[in-house]
Formats: sequence, structure tokens, C-alpha cells
Amino acid sequence: MAIIITDECINCDACISECPNNAIYEPDQEWSYSDETALSGMIKTPGGDEMDADAENEPISDEFYFIVPD
Repeated sequence: MAIIITDECINCDACISECPNNAIYEPDQEWSYSDETALSGMIKTPGGDEMDADAENEPISDEFYFIVPD
């Protein structure tokens, strides 16, 4: 599974519907861990950080589609 979107991306959005865990977002879109998942409340990321799954986070990119790898 990819954790970055390469320079070959043409921003067509086909990857969004194919992503099995809803981790791909459109440019300049806020995101949260709970987006279209069963996550809610405080969670622990694979890196060991505690996060609020419902909190809105700043977009990772304002130009290109992006993946939230956690």
C-alpha cells in the first residue's frame, strides 16, 4: 500500500474510491482519523501518539491529493 502520492498523480480522484481505509484526501481538505471509519474518541496511532479521532486536522497539501499514513 502506498504512503505517498507520486509526481505522476494527475489529480483525477480515482484513488479515493479505491483506498480501503479512507486515508486519501483532496487538496486543501481538512481530515480526521474518524472520517468514514469506526474510530471515535481518543486513539493511539501506530507511532504510539494519542490523538482525538474526531479532531479536524490541517490539510497536508493544498495542491495535491494526499495520504494520511497513520
